[in-house]
Amino acid sequence: MPDTEQPRPVVTPPDLPVLLRDGRPLRVMQLMAGAAHGGAEAFFDRLAVAFHHRGIEQAIAVRPHPERMATLRAAGLDPQGLRFGRHADIKTWWRLRRMVKRFRPDIVLTWMNRATAACPTGDFVHVARLGGYYDLKNYRGADHLVGNTRDIVAYLRRKGVPAERSHYVPNFVDATPMPPEPRSRWGTPDDAPLILGLGRLHPNKGFDVLIRAVAQVPRAHLWLAGVGSLEDDLRELARGLGITDRVSFLGWRTDVAALYAAADVFVCSSRHEPLGNIVLEAWAHGVPVVAAASQGPSELIAHGANGLLVPVDHDAAMAASIETVLRETRLRETMIAGGRTAYERNFTEAAVVGAYADLFRRILPRS
Repeated sequence: MPDTEQPRPVVTPPDLPVLLRDGRPLRVMQLMAGAAHGGAEAFFDRLAVAFHHRGIEQAIAVRPHPERMATLRAAGLDPQGLRFGRHADIKTWWRLRRMVKRFRPDIVLTWMNRATAACPTGDFVHVARLGGYYDLKNYRGADHLVGNTRDIVAYLRRKGVPAERSHYVPNFVDATPMPPEPRSRWGTPDDAPLILGLGRLHPNKGFDVLIRAVAQVPRAHLWLAGVGSLEDDLRELARGLGITDRVSFLGWRTDVAALYAAADVFVCSSRHEPLGNIVLEAWAHGVPVVAAASQGPSELIAHGANGLLVPVDHDAAMAASIETVLRETRLRETMIAGGRTAYERNFTEAAVVGAYADLFRRILPRS
């Protein structure tokens, strides 16, 4: 059954508190057992801070990655660092039980498999958020499931999760502008077409396809921002294609707004991409998008209106689309305007936090 649920409209400005029927602030406990870096992890950070700004009281347990702990504390939150080991991690389970008893949450929001499986039982509503097509055996204890794409919600319902327990709420991205990253820092000429790619250097991201595509676009330079096990292989591929001087590896960056500000075209080359936060970011920062037609980009992008879609694993088609965007000014302007409209309609902080708050109110027991 296809998912048609839309994010609920925001009924209060984003700076007003989220209150329950008895007039007290909503209490949400969040559990995140993710890696130091990643799309879901970055969105968790943004959502936790946004909840805090809306007056939602929070108790947070995360793996103690220093950067995440510092980000949350700087925002005024008090995250607890837990190991989140496998089933035999009794210490984490015991500490979570104690947090529940002390905090008495209305909602416990868990992220991905490990944290969801570790969630204790209690007098609260357990909501698990999924950013992919995960095995649902880890989600049997959750009362409600949230997918960040309509296709993920459709997957949940095909797997037997009732419509009243499966909900669509998308991600939001940070649209705060920054001055452009200096091209000279990476040996990129000011008049060269600059292509940007972001993400883990992992086979799913298709950066090998992107490097082959850039090799076919005259004078184009590529900035790849990310870390991962494939960096040496990707460097070797660039050497083999004779474009080492046109491909720069920027490492993991948290100032991606500066990279978007410098780029002419953003390319999402992923073979597998359930949502595509990076597409939303490019829209928010006014950069035209070319994307491989994997799950998330295919759901987000209207071809020719707010981006261009190319077949997965097709470097020649990707190169041709990049050249089209660079060459056709009117198409480029249409795509930028269409992307910004799509972002402002559904993927701002106010829209997404409002949708979560509305969902929480609807699923909490009326008593």
